[in-house]
Amino acid sequence: MPKDVLLVEDSLTQAAQIKATLEGLGFLVRVAYDGPEGLREVMEKHPDLIVLDVKLPGMDGFQICRRLKRSADTKKIPIIMLTERDEAEATRSGLQAGADDYIPKDVFATEHLIDTLQQMGLVNG
Repeated sequence: MPKDVLLVEDSLTQAAQIKATLEGLGFLVRVAYDGPEGLREVMEKHPDLIVLDVKLPGMDGFQICRRLKRSADTKKIPIIMLTERDEAEATRSGLQAGADDYIPKDVFATEHLIDTLQQMGLVNG
């Protein structure tokens, strides 16, 4: 049975690209386009993995991550955060919020995401 992934990304273009990448790896992917919708989806459906943008309408990714990691029902769901922010500051903030990994959005983001999923044991190398 495929792993269920929730992608929380407000950019339609980036959401489509990431969704296609994850589906190509065999994941079942649902997309939420803002923070509150993403949080609702997690609480209702408890995905196997969350790929979470930092800059979102309504609630940022750091807020969502902190909230999910404080809840007994969702704290064990792996979270990979994505952003275009300054890498050092955003990486530190993401990891402090409880993210399992942090990927800057750049030309290598897709490859980095695949490598991260392999390291987490969610896809074969």
